[in-house]
Amino acid sequence: MKNILLAVTGGIAAYKAIDLTSKLTQANYDVRVMLTDHAQEFVTPLAFQAISRNPVYTNTFIEENPEDIQHIALGDWADCIVVAPATANTIAKLSVGIADDIVTSTLLATETPKFIAPAMNVHMYENKRTQHNISVLKDDEYHFIEPGDGFLACGYIAKGRMEEPLQIVKIINDYFKDKNELSHISYTSFEGKHALVTAGPTIEVIDPVRFVSNRSSGKMGYAIAEALAKRGAKVTLVAGPTQLDNPENVEVIHVESAEEMFNAVTSRYEEQDIVVKAAAVSDYTPADVLNHKMKKQDGNLSVTFKRTKDILKYLGEHKTHQYLVGFAAETQNINAYAQDKLKRKNADVIISNNVGDQTIGFQSDDNELTMHFKDGQRINIKKGKKVQLAQQILDELETRWQ
Repeated sequence: MKNILLAVTGGIAAYKAIDLTSKLTQANYDVRVMLTDHAQEFVTPLAFQAISRNPVYTNTFIEENPEDIQHIALGDWADCIVVAPATANTIAKLSVGIADDIVTSTLLATETPKFIAPAMNVHMYENKRTQHNISVLKDDEYHFIEPGDGFLACGYIAKGRMEEPLQIVKIINDYFKDKNELSHISYTSFEGKHALVTAGPTIEVIDPVRFVSNRSSGKMGYAIAEALAKRGAKVTLVAGPTQLDNPENVEVIHVESAEEMFNAVTSRYEEQDIVVKAAAVSDYTPADVLNHKMKKQDGNLSVTFKRTKDILKYLGEHKTHQYLVGFAAETQNINAYAQDKLKRKNADVIISNNVGDQTIGFQSDDNELTMHFKDGQRINIKKGKKVQLAQQILDELETRWQ
């Protein structure tokens, strides 16, 4: 078992450090926590003590063991130190060697590998002084965990969010694996599991030059597929026509019609552990497909359509062990339609969004979602980049889907 010393500094993202402590403990690390005075304005020592089952350190001058100098002993005990969140103030102090609290004193007094997860306003992060301080610490062999893009406490939607706890755990695992110090640690319940994701629109052919489709870009589904792969899942992405590059470490099956997507999904369904059906599948397809281009005629034109196969309904009717996640793209009565779909399709989760809002949903990089769970829980996910929302979706599924 490896020892992780988690240093929590005074930013609003300190609440994420509680979850990080839990995730590290679940990954079989022995975790001890240090809190600055400012961190304690946001979180309490008791929360970390309850999760880690270890003492929490808050004061350089309170020596629990008279045989040890606390800030020296902590650094010697740890196999690595993680500062999460790391404020601009703490980064600045570390870059010039100030040691005025338990965190900075411990970091200055140890040669243990150190990981820094910044969290701050985008302008603070991009400020030349902050970037200089980061550069100094990188030269001193500090490892930096890049902040993500998303909704910040200040109201901006930009870079500055502390990386998600599960991703931090993955980075720590990978570090020890690269040093051949861990044979294997499961840092996510998705690792090694089979996951199938659908994404994008389908197109239904009328004649050789015409078809009907929808505005789906596939961005949400692609983001979820990529996020699952990063968490260790064996991912198959069944994608309708999009302009997106294939995600790394994902098997991509390109289809066009609803029938092709149905066949691709159902033929692989039995081996899946989780299915996320994010594609916008056409509900109707032309009853007759013309072999030649339809010529323009006087008067109106009528095309007869027939229903396509309902993929989500089929999966719900035939699931055995699979965890089934569907999407509901609506423009009105969103919650009511999502709840109805959850029951009718026998899904475990329905994720709804308002595609009538042009700033989110189809073709946009942003989205705003609500997750409707089978047990009646409802989780609202605020507006943000789809790549960030994909992580939040998986965070919510992580503790539920098995």
